[in-house]
Amino acid sequence: MLRVFLVDDHEVVRRGVADMLEEDAALNVVGQAATFSQALARIPALRPDVAVLDVRLPDGNGVELARELRSKLPELKCLMLTSYTDEQAMLDAIMAGASGYVIKDIRGMDLVAAVKEVGSGRSLLDARAAATLMAKFRDDAVKKGPLAGLSEQERTLLELIGEGLTNRQIAERMFLAEKTVKNYVSRLLTKLGMQRRTQAAVLATELRRS
Repeated sequence: MLRVFLVDDHEVVRRGVADMLEEDAALNVVGQAATFSQALARIPALRPDVAVLDVRLPDGNGVELARELRSKLPELKCLMLTSYTDEQAMLDAIMAGASGYVIKDIRGMDLVAAVKEVGSGRSLLDARAAATLMAKFRDDAVKKGPLAGLSEQERTLLELIGEGLTNRQIAERMFLAEKTVKNYVSRLLTKLGMQRRTQAAVLATELRRS
């Protein structure tokens, strides 16, 4: 039987979740808390298997609570239960060692399954949480990709190189001296870690396709 502790400042929500979990013979709700400080005082003494934590609490937040609890109880599994698809909170929760992150309007049966899943040592995110995180990771990948360190002017220059324009044609398009463009191209290649203009042209072509 999995021992579960609930942390949520809304009593109705907390009691509703407790009743729902208690209906499953494999789960036993051993305690509840409404605040960060109450949870920090009660959970180490009760040593539950799973702590279901609200992300936003009156005197702190569930992410920090998860971090502190896991530093004291490394075997504790934390499941974040929240009303918000806050991507930064999700990332922070994962970094803090939380095993899962689900949204409060999750169906009762799915919440029971999530607690069991986390309690068995597996990690999970519900579909919306996962979608939000994946979007965040994709955005970060773009920001950290080959164009991350380029200025807007350098990005424009790369696009024009990709179109096959000469330095003179680029100078006319960007209203710059041809010598200035030549210097900019050299600096761009250095930033991209490339030696030849054709490499930059290939990169620009690939980026247009992606």
